[in-house]
Amino acid sequence: MMTVTHILLDIEGTTCPVSFVAEVLFPYASSCLERYLEQHQDESEIKSLLQSVEMAWKEDVHPEAIALLEEQGQDSPIGIKAVAHYLKQLIGRDIKRTELKDLQGRIWRSGYASGELIAPLFDDVPEALNRWHDAGLTLAVYSSGSVPAQKLLYGHCQAGDLIPLFKHWFDTKTGVKQAKESYLKIAQSMGTAPSDVLFISDALQELEAADAAGMKTLFSDREGNPARDAGRFERISDYSRLNPADGF
Repeated sequence: MMTVTHILLDIEGTTCPVSFVAEVLFPYASSCLERYLEQHQDESEIKSLLQSVEMAWKEDVHPEAIALLEEQGQDSPIGIKAVAHYLKQLIGRDIKRTELKDLQGRIWRSGYASGELIAPLFDDVPEALNRWHDAGLTLAVYSSGSVPAQKLLYGHCQAGDLIPLFKHWFDTKTGVKQAKESYLKIAQSMGTAPSDVLFISDALQELEAADAAGMKTLFSDREGNPARDAGRFERISDYSRLNPADGF
């Protein structure tokens, strides 16, 4: 029997369809990037982000980045339009730079606030989260998306604001999701032993790392996920009967 006191959840492909991130959030942020930067370029935080992006661009050895920089001219000032173009390139290459994640989070915040964005959690997720929370389990999130982006998603979903159900939030500032050390750090941060934590994710490498750290694991097998091979891990596709506090 497997009993736990903490549940650590991935988001994309685990509690929310991959399609929402890939087909809604990323395109939305991409389409708004240039306009957002133009509107906020005089703000100190955005200025700092722009400087960091420019430095990263000049050090980027990817052929597309080099070609784009050559188009701008090595010694020419890099404007907002060019930076936005480079950031869109990073999105297309699926590069998760902290600066890009920060900007995406800011743009998504605006979209959620206006009602343009509503997160479509899997149908069984809101009920399960409430049930686990009511049972006294500690809920936490670990996603490659920034913590502010995580809170936006759970704060603006079809079930309303679910942020109060979670006690801990972790992103890649804690560590890469494929490293054992990240999960040890998370357990320590939550004040519990890794063996008391159940981690659910759709990524085998993440489950391998969490397992190596001593956490219990389940492979999220959801319709629409790009990877459906659970490997050696037990799979789950519906949380309606998952009761970790009672053993399962």
